[in-house]
Amino acid sequence: MRKDLARLLTVLAALIAMVAAPAATASPAQAADGWSPPANLVQPLGEVWNHVESTYPDLYGFRNYGWDQVMANRGSINYCVRWESDAPVGADLRDRIHAALKKQFGKWTAAMVENGQGHNAWPYTTVPVNIVGWAVKDRSTLQWTDNSVDIYAGNLDEGGAPQCSPDCGRFFHQDGDYARCPGGAARHYDQSLWLTKGFQGGAGGDWGQRVGQEYFTGALSQENIHIYLHEVGHTFGLDDFYDWTPTGQCCFLMNAGSATQITEFDTWMFRDFWRHLKSRYGY
Repeated sequence: MRKDLARLLTVLAALIAMVAAPAATASPAQAADGWSPPANLVQPLGEVWNHVESTYPDLYGFRNYGWDQVMANRGSINYCVRWESDAPVGADLRDRIHAALKKQFGKWTAAMVENGQGHNAWPYTTVPVNIVGWAVKDRSTLQWTDNSVDIYAGNLDEGGAPQCSPDCGRFFHQDGDYARCPGGAARHYDQSLWLTKGFQGGAGGDWGQRVGQEYFTGALSQENIHIYLHEVGHTFGLDDFYDWTPTGQCCFLMNAGSATQITEFDTWMFRDFWRHLKSRYGY
């Protein structure tokens, strides 16, 4: 009887040890995941993600976020500039637009770098931006003669706005097949910087960003072209905050009109989106 009782106690002790073991390793596993936002942001970040999960119709099935585009290109992004304006563009203005576009886009990807390394298994410390094409209604609007970018003149969308060739656009070929693109895959574009004369505000999505031509060219020397930055946030999946604000947060870039630069809260929302998508890329 005593032997049976001793055996029973031994078995029970082993079972208790097995149950307790996962709890002992839970904290290191969380640390390995790389998710460590400031304590004061944990609750509002959770609220944001719960809101995203409950309101996005195909959150996890959608496959053309900015994340998908960078990963498909193995760490870079290609742009087309859609110049919906009759204002002339010389080589100097073109190059300034290119430089501003690269700098501003880089502010978001820099948010994924911490201590010289990609945050939470993000594989890139820099994401080069290549401008591969310009689209205009009339070729004479572009007052340069070099061949640094492909030029699409008179190629209009259904609304009459100039666009680079759909055969070269990822929005139209999310399978990555650019066989009909004149320059092949190397000259495809993932996003468009759509600059429209007289356009107020902004719009953004997986296709790129649209802002006013006068606004963007007038802001080339600014440190933060904030409407454009806000719209890039949408390209990577971040939401708007028109009808609610997360606990303790008032002023951040994705809350339109409340900030003019990427804030700490924007940075951690951005990182949180990657955290929830990274498994699709094997991270």
